[in-house]
Amino acid sequence: MGLVLFPGDDDTSSPDVSWSYTGFGVFRRWLARAEGFELNEMHGHGGQRPWNDVSTPLAPLLHHPDDDGPDLLPSQCAAILPRLREIADQPRGGSIAPFLQRHLDDARQLVVVLQLCIDKNVDLVFG
Repeated sequence: MGLVLFPGDDDTSSPDVSWSYTGFGVFRRWLARAEGFELNEMHGHGGQRPWNDVSTPLAPLLHHPDDDGPDLLPSQCAAILPRLREIADQPRGGSIAPFLQRHLDDARQLVVVLQLCIDKNVDLVFG
């Protein structure tokens, strides 16, 4: 069983990005570290640190329940997109570890999905 993030455009040919639940957790922890904090310290992820202690445009994605909760609005997608694109497009010297390559690939796929949500003015669905 896993998680799929996709545009709520009712077009089954639209791009999506998917993970196992464990894989999504690992991806979000990687993103949080890129933003300078540990996800497991945050309220709702095993810790007590409140979300208003961190400043990141990725918060709606990082703080979202895995598959139960509201879809992300196009405006939230637009707020997330520039920072996610920046993380995904960071130059990497030499060969990189397979797990890092996977995170970068997932981030790039999610950039495509977020951009489509913005372009079509539809929500990002967690399914």
